[in-house]
Amino acid sequence: MQLAGVLRMRSEAKMAEFLAKEHVGRIATVDGEGYPQVIPMNFVFLGGAIYMHSHTRGEKLDNILRDGRAGFEADRELEFLPSYFEDPHDASLADTLYVSVVIKGTATLVSDRAEKAMALNGLMSKYQPEGGYDPVTESAPVLDAVAVIKLVPKTMHGKYKIGQHLRPKERIILAEKIRARGAPSAKATLGVMGFEETADGLVMVDEPSW
Repeated sequence: MQLAGVLRMRSEAKMAEFLAKEHVGRIATVDGEGYPQVIPMNFVFLGGAIYMHSHTRGEKLDNILRDGRAGFEADRELEFLPSYFEDPHDASLADTLYVSVVIKGTATLVSDRAEKAMALNGLMSKYQPEGGYDPVTESAPVLDAVAVIKLVPKTMHGKYKIGQHLRPKERIILAEKIRARGAPSAKATLGVMGFEETADGLVMVDEPSW
């Protein structure tokens, strides 16, 4: 299998799980001159669609009203792999472990008040899970003060690189190097890779499959 196939995320449930955890995504719309406009946004993935809230005026809203074609992506850099992991003289060997989801689809502005309320409540539940707010109702004035963007995927593709492209021995060697480098992200990365640190060293306790 080619490397691109090995890196492909095959589970739609895993894509949804990833999107539920990420806090920033990027929506791409088409401006009046045909150029892509990319904006970072808070978002929530509900019922198979991406929802975002926005001011009621702005270029991205104009773009959507004129041309609903849109893209969206969210990504997480797990760990930068310095080139000296492979060769202390060849900087081109630097690499990154990551997870990403890329969507192409149709964006619209939600007008139905029930759906707007659902989207705003979904956003609040995601970003403020501890509560401390009143849920938005269909009659809430805030629905007239914000716009809600809905992006329905036509295609959704995920990729992940967490060492699954390596032979088991090579993966363990990489994990040991990540641990030894001691970056702040190392412990979380090793967990995603399926390793657990024990008194006897790193042990693979899970074979991650995305």
